[in-house]
Parts: sequence; structure tokens; C-alpha cells
Amino acid sequence: MLKIVKKMLRATEGGSPAVESGEDTNSQMRGSGRERFLFPLNDRGMTLIEIMVVVTILGIIATLVTVNVIGRLDQAKVKACETQIKNLETALDEFRRDNGFYPQTEQGLKALVEKPSTGRIPSSYPKGGYIKGNAVPRDPWNCEFVYYGPGLHGNPYEITSLGADCQEGGEDTDADINSWEIGTAKENQ
Repeated sequence: MLKIVKKMLRATEGGSPAVESGEDTNSQMRGSGRERFLFPLNDRGMTLIEIMVVVTILGIIATLVTVNVIGRLDQAKVKACETQIKNLETALDEFRRDNGFYPQTEQGLKALVEKPSTGRIPSSYPKGGYIKGNAVPRDPWNCEFVYYGPGLHGNPYEITSLGADCQEGGEDTDADINSWEIGTAKENQ
């Protein structure tokens, strides 16, 4: 142990312990001073092939993560849309409690943010409307909700999001999300 410490001390003073002791110069350390013991001469970096393998593995992992995240994002947008419709229903129910009727189709959801001036005029309309902000929210795909009052399916009102494609019909995330169907799929299972 004492020999090793002496070699280290000589190395920091500028002498080469490997050369002074007659050792093989291939085991000599690079650098000067203390650094000489940190980096052996045969310690080489990564080859191009090794780097390419690592990059390929990282690419495969990124692809798998992206595919799973995109699927979750679509599901999250559908859930967010259902929540928005429920919030609009709550605002419509408040409108009805105050005025005794739901807004008509011509008045639309805009009746929740601005007092209607056509059709049946509400007698009790709160300052600021029934929804915070000055606009009716749009669905998660940035499309307007479709409103019918009275509804086409026998409901007092109906709210529909046209889905990701912003067109009637469709499947998966392009499917319409209807206020009268929210929650019924779970009840039927």
C-alpha cells in the first residue's frame, strides 16, 4: 500500500511512476498529475455501431410510449367532452329554474351567456349569464356543440358534440357524443 501512495505522490510531482519503475508503458495512465490515474490509455469511447444501437433502442421505446399516450389522449378528450356537456346541462337546468323553460333551438346555448332578445324572453336573467366567460365553450376538438330545445328524441333539450371529425356520425373518437346517451352505456353493461 505504501508503494502505491509513493507512486501517486511522484506522479503529482511530475514524474511518471510507470517509467521510473520500469513498468510496461501500455499500462501507463493518461494526463498529468492526479488525472493520470483516472483514464487508462486503453479506455476508448463508444463506437459508431454502439451509438446506433442505443439510438435505435431509444427510438423503439419512444414509439411505444407515443402510441400509448395518443390513445389515452383521445380517451381523455371524450371524457372531457362528456364533462362539458354535463356542465352545460347544469347551466340549462339553472336557466329553467329561474325562467320556467329551457332556451329554444333558435336561441341556442348562447342563451346561457347572453340574455336572448328573440323567441321566448326570460324574465329573470342574472347579470353575467349562467356560464362564466363571455362565450359558450367549444368541445375538446374546437367544434361548437349542437343544441336542440326541445330535443329531437323526446327530451326537453339535447346537446351533441360531433366528435373529432366535427361531422355527424362516425366511429371511435369521430362518433357523436349525445347528452341523452351519457351514462347509459355504463348502465346497460
